[in-house]
Amino acid sequence: MLLDAASLPDDLAAAHVMILVERAARLEAEAVVSSARLEIERLKLLLAKARREQYGQSSERGAKLVDQLELQLAELEETVAEDEAAAELTAPPAPLEARARPGRKPARRPLPENLPRERIVYPAPCSCPKCGGPVRKLGEDITEMIECVPRHWKVVEHVREKVSCRHCEAISQPPAPSHPIARGRAGPSLLALVLAAKYGQHLPLTRQSAIYAREGVEIDVSTLADWVGAATASLMPMVLEVRTHVFAAERLHGDDTTVPVLAKKRTKIGRVWGYVRDDRPFGGPDPPAVAFFYSPDRGGEHPERHLAGFKGILQADAYAGFNRLYEPRRKPGPILEAACWAHARRKLFELAALSKAPIAAEAVRRIDELFTIEREINGKPAEERLAVREERAKPLVAGLEAWLRVQHERVSRKSETGKAIAYALNHWQALTRFLEDGRICISNNAAERALRGVALGRRNWTFAGSDRGGERAAAIYTLIETCKLNGVDPQAWLVDVLARMPDYPAKRITDLLPWNWRAERLAVAVEP
Repeated sequence: MLLDAASLPDDLAAAHVMILVERAARLEAEAVVSSARLEIERLKLLLAKARREQYGQSSERGAKLVDQLELQLAELEETVAEDEAAAELTAPPAPLEARARPGRKPARRPLPENLPRERIVYPAPCSCPKCGGPVRKLGEDITEMIECVPRHWKVVEHVREKVSCRHCEAISQPPAPSHPIARGRAGPSLLALVLAAKYGQHLPLTRQSAIYAREGVEIDVSTLADWVGAATASLMPMVLEVRTHVFAAERLHGDDTTVPVLAKKRTKIGRVWGYVRDDRPFGGPDPPAVAFFYSPDRGGEHPERHLAGFKGILQADAYAGFNRLYEPRRKPGPILEAACWAHARRKLFELAALSKAPIAAEAVRRIDELFTIEREINGKPAEERLAVREERAKPLVAGLEAWLRVQHERVSRKSETGKAIAYALNHWQALTRFLEDGRICISNNAAERALRGVALGRRNWTFAGSDRGGERAAAIYTLIETCKLNGVDPQAWLVDVLARMPDYPAKRITDLLPWNWRAERLAVAVEP
């Protein structure tokens, strides 16, 4: 609105007052507008995140495009196969010599040699079909077809013969064989099947019971539950040995994930904690393993209890519950914090991908250069990794820090970009610790990968039945995921260990750990 000249003040002091009042009003209005824009930016980001979580993929490296291309390729291959099959069905029979399709080479992998072969022989005529003369065998053509038959159920009868002495009439009988679980009627293969299906393939016991019933074997859910509980107790010595091996490491990855737990009239949120020992990134000789624990909440006392005897390097996110572990006077020794660049990158990536924020995009580009270097030195000795980081990564990190501090002063502290930059700068010492030790990884992805099975499983079993159920799941997850880390089939390992554990010497139980078990199998396979 324009002011009338008559309303303007005549003296200079009054004019100054009017100018200051108008300037204050304008600054206040600009502040309101700036706050509104920040709120709009925040709401747009939240909306984009919600849409991405609902419709998009969680991968950060083009998995969405790859999945789309793979889907298109599969659809095209299915269409071609369908059209060719339809054409062959409608075409008139062709002579044998003309049935081969010239110009098309079948891209078939050979069928596995370890599978048993079942021969179905189609006998040739005993005399010539044309003249009736005698024939002689020239050879045979073999066409292989892979097949899968339903599970084979059986009852194993353990027969112990009983004899009586003719002189003293004493009765003798062989001792009863040991069972995987006391007074249990399930064999080791069936117990391993139930455990692997529940915790490895995420099939609840109710679904397993229904599947077995369709195959003609009625097993109540309560019976399956008894087997799982008893088998877990039998396997607990193995769980403790794996945990001992994990916490003997000098460097660990740590993370946690949520687990819904059934409570009275509601469902509460428990936690599964995973601690991974994996020295393969720096060429360490010790086998990888993971130890899981359950807790009813996310209190800091839980990781303090889990790591009570550990000292060394802990790679984890910026969870405040870990802070007391990093105190210098901690007993038995301090734990050095190594933060995760993937966490710091993730906040910036979301801004770059969803809000097209140029500062976030540039930060992601700079961080990706560090990941490129890490991929090149993965598996190399710690000394070599440290030398490469000193030469190539350290200058990049120094430049990134200077650039982030400049951008942090430019953007609003309340904006999402400002918060993402502040997260990285506030944990800069822990983020850059990988430049001081070649054993440290740049990210905590090892722990996240180990917890992926738990995250996938909760979609199927919905919730754990109790806190004890959560503890039991953590114990079996420890064994199954450790098997996977060592390239061992969890179900095959469970079959053998459950069969051998009752009579196995306690002093040699470490021989059955997944990495030693695998080495034993490989040694047997190469024997002449």
